[in-house]
Amino acid sequence: MSTTRVAFLGLGIMGSGMARRILDAGFPLSVFNRNPDKAASLASAGAEVAPSARKAAAHADIIVSMVADDQAARAVWLGKDGALAGAAPGALCIESSTASVGWVSELSAAAAAKGCEFLDAPVTGSRGHAAGGELRFLVGGTASALERATPVLSAMGKTINHLGPAGSGALVKLINNFVCGVQVASFAEALAMIERSGLDRAGALEVLTQGAPGSPLVRTVAARMTAGDYTPNFFLKLMAKDLTYAIQEGRGLSVELATAAAALADFQRAIAAGLGDSDMAAVAEPLRRR
Repeated sequence: MSTTRVAFLGLGIMGSGMARRILDAGFPLSVFNRNPDKAASLASAGAEVAPSARKAAAHADIIVSMVADDQAARAVWLGKDGALAGAAPGALCIESSTASVGWVSELSAAAAAKGCEFLDAPVTGSRGHAAGGELRFLVGGTASALERATPVLSAMGKTINHLGPAGSGALVKLINNFVCGVQVASFAEALAMIERSGLDRAGALEVLTQGAPGSPLVRTVAARMTAGDYTPNFFLKLMAKDLTYAIQEGRGLSVELATAAAALADFQRAIAAGLGDSDMAAVAEPLRRR
């Protein structure tokens, strides 16, 4: 049993698997989730379920957040019931949510004011990678803070990329996700074109998935789109959020992310069709229905 005490905030599709990996690695773990029912399996395995983020963080050496967006992250970190209100000076705060660089900068400053260390460490990977401890961490922050965090991050992932000072991980994650979002949207458009043209779908898709466009992501979403299986692995609405954040960051750097904007329009159309809580591969459905 490690003596490093960990608090984990957010038990969604990714967070639940990540928290389980920390617990299975022998770290004393406290967890907080707005819906406490999602903590039941962790509680039965030995985790302490806290009634607030503040209580979860109160005795933690390392605090990890994995929530949906800036708004949710602000709610679990700040305010009278937020994690920083309960964190002891010297605690290490890790933001693993896919968030804007602006929020990460704000949280880093708030952590420093409390006498805490800070890392932004968003991840790449899916539900299965989280459950299997195979995530990739994209880290911004000091080398000393990362060294301290490494045993906990290694319990959850197989690769850790230190990308620079605080905010670097967040920015690379948004760039990564905007490229992914463009791939998913473009393949959805291609699939609609194939189906409407009367082409042999299987033959055409073999060319795309096995040829130059056939990235692992394209092959994965191709299988989901053709099967019509939109069980959430990555919520469609969260890809729209990530594209929005990426466009904002690009604008701040005087880079127009035109392809991201086009992909965002496809995802927004799918949200308007009621598919926001489906897997991101469901972006194909409104295109196929036109």
